Amino acid sequence: MDRSLRDVVNLYNPYDPLEVAWTIPAPWYFDERIAALERASVFSDTWQVVGRTDQVRGHGQFFTAELAGEPLVVARGDDGQLRAFYNVCRHHAAAVVTEAQGCAKQFRCPYHGWTYGIDGTLKGMVEFDGVSNFDRAKNGLVPVRVDTWENFVFVSLEGRAALLDFLGIVPKLVAPLDLSKKLHFFDRRVYTLNCNWKVYVDNYLDGGYHVPHAHKGLSSVIEYTKYTIENFERACLQSSPLSSDSSSEVGVAATRQGRAFYLWLYPNFMINAYEGVMDTNLVLPLGVDRCAVVFDYYFTDTTAAAEASHKESIAVSEKVQDEDMAICDAVQRGLGSRAYVAGRLSVRREAGEHLFHRLLHADFTTALSRAATAG
Repeated sequence: MDRSLRDVVNLYNPYDPLEVAWTIPAPWYFDERIAALERASVFSDTWQVVGRTDQVRGHGQFFTAELAGEPLVVARGDDGQLRAFYNVCRHHAAAVVTEAQGCAKQFRCPYHGWTYGIDGTLKGMVEFDGVSNFDRAKNGLVPVRVDTWENFVFVSLEGRAALLDFLGIVPKLVAPLDLSKKLHFFDRRVYTLNCNWKVYVDNYLDGGYHVPHAHKGLSSVIEYTKYTIENFERACLQSSPLSSDSSSEVGVAATRQGRAFYLWLYPNFMINAYEGVMDTNLVLPLGVDRCAVVFDYYFTDTTAAAEASHKESIAVSEKVQDEDMAICDAVQRGLGSRAYVAGRLSVRREAGEHLFHRLLHADFTTALSRAATAG
């Protein structure tokens, strides 16, 4: 007999302390109703990173994105104000902006030629004379809440909290990196994985549990026994001192120095920093069994002489990512086995994963209660 959505959600008990807790159940990684619930709650009610401030620094600069199935465009107006809109023409719903990013004086829908200002106002309609009861002022692009923190552009589709309230302690944790002044965007990579987006986040939040087994290169510099995990309201900080010796992989030792700083912000954004090096990860669901992970790479040294070392650093990251992709794809296959429903958590290592699962359950139950009330 098919379970109700609420029954599937309630397969997980968020009140169990870590020492007796189980992971979220396998159906959460496959059920299309769970994916729909995530779009309506986890991704719509939170602040989500959609781009970087350097992409919209100048007047007229814009970029497009997608969030919870919604097409968006973010643009810097001639007045210097940053705005975000649903990238949906008010005439017949075509995407108004079709380029990934660029600079424009106005946006012109490629379907019927309706024109919008960078500020979202409807400027002109082709062959629309004679139409009555039409208010141009009320037919501009529909706005979306947008804000920035450090070098990141966030949007919120339905959430009510201010961005800084949502971030909580995160700005304080990140402040020592001085990333806005010291770290500069260098390059982007996008990876597609054959797993649910939560599998990737689980893997990230296992407190380095898999590092000695799956990432031999990275393991050669991480001081595993000194690895720390700290949970906050909607964030988890994992950290470890780094050291190298003759047994360390040369490329890893050259590009991973100082202290590893791995910060996760619920639900799907990560900041990974070392001395002079940083990358961010944005995990985007593409289906119940597929996701994309967007890596943006930053470095302190922006001179041409440093380019070779930057590419070496990215190569180290790509090797780790290849290893993680193999793990995550295998986990997704295993989650579909009749032999597995849920697993236990390491008290020493997997506190971050426990936090992630409890936050998911809280968002799901809130959304279900809201739907029941509305119904």
